[in-house]
Amino acid sequence: MLGIFLETVNITAPVFAMLFLGVLLKRIGWINDGFIITASALVFNATMPALLFLGIIHADLHAALQPKLLIYFTVATLAGFAFAWGYAIWRAPLIDRGIFVQGAFRGNNGVIGLALAASMYGDYGISLGAILAALIILFYNTLSTIVLAVYSPVIKSDPWSIFKSILANPLIISVLAAAPFAYFSIGLPKWLETSGNYLAQMTLPLALICIGGTLSLASLRKSGKLAISASMVKMIWLPVICTFGAWLVGFRHAELGILFLYFGSPTAAVSFVMARAANGNHELAAAIIVITTLAAAVTTNIGIFILQWGGWI
Repeated sequence: MLGIFLETVNITAPVFAMLFLGVLLKRIGWINDGFIITASALVFNATMPALLFLGIIHADLHAALQPKLLIYFTVATLAGFAFAWGYAIWRAPLIDRGIFVQGAFRGNNGVIGLALAASMYGDYGISLGAILAALIILFYNTLSTIVLAVYSPVIKSDPWSIFKSILANPLIISVLAAAPFAYFSIGLPKWLETSGNYLAQMTLPLALICIGGTLSLASLRKSGKLAISASMVKMIWLPVICTFGAWLVGFRHAELGILFLYFGSPTAAVSFVMARAANGNHELAAAIIVITTLAAAVTTNIGIFILQWGGWI
């Protein structure tokens, strides 16, 4: 148990270090709002797509394919999205609903979820986690584009415009482009892959510095109730409901553990970038990321303890 706690802290502590670095750099004037807008656009359009593309082409899509698990995860993700949207209609003002929904259902599985799955289950955790991650990327970005378009002041929300926005999303383009490389095991030239890695490695620190540069006590107070409400959905209600559903369906051991880790991961940093791109309430998005990332160190350990105590994982 202590090992899982320390692993969680080792993953979340660098995230907070980058967040606080962003706060510091903004306060001393080394970065400003212009930098944050430009850097956020760079992450969304270039560095994050590079990270996703390289991650997928290195995944073994032929290993650990489990149709039952993939089907359950798909259904649970869609149900969680619908639940978050319905909850947002009840709790959030119209202008903030898209940001609320994205923050309440979109997990940071590519970084925290996959890392914890690898820590707990080794190579099997990596194989199964990578396959789930590829599915997650496609679903999360498609669903986020839809809900942000519906409430965004700058994105058209008719079905054709939403469809075009989905196809034009750089993150989705990178996933679709990477799929044949992964399926047919096509490699990249060494120099191109190295250059892509340089670009991809900028993603998380740059995104987190931008989030930190946006944060302030005033914005956290302003977003407090909404951010906490969305964070409760992300870190408590959805993990409990979806993991219990997986247990009822019959998943046990590594499969149930990995599903819990993915359902219970904190809100993804890219949700801030997409909120910026949609001209939405990026301060609310940043607050949700901070709260859920902090909460993950507690909720993940409690969930693992309960599942281990019951002998289910």
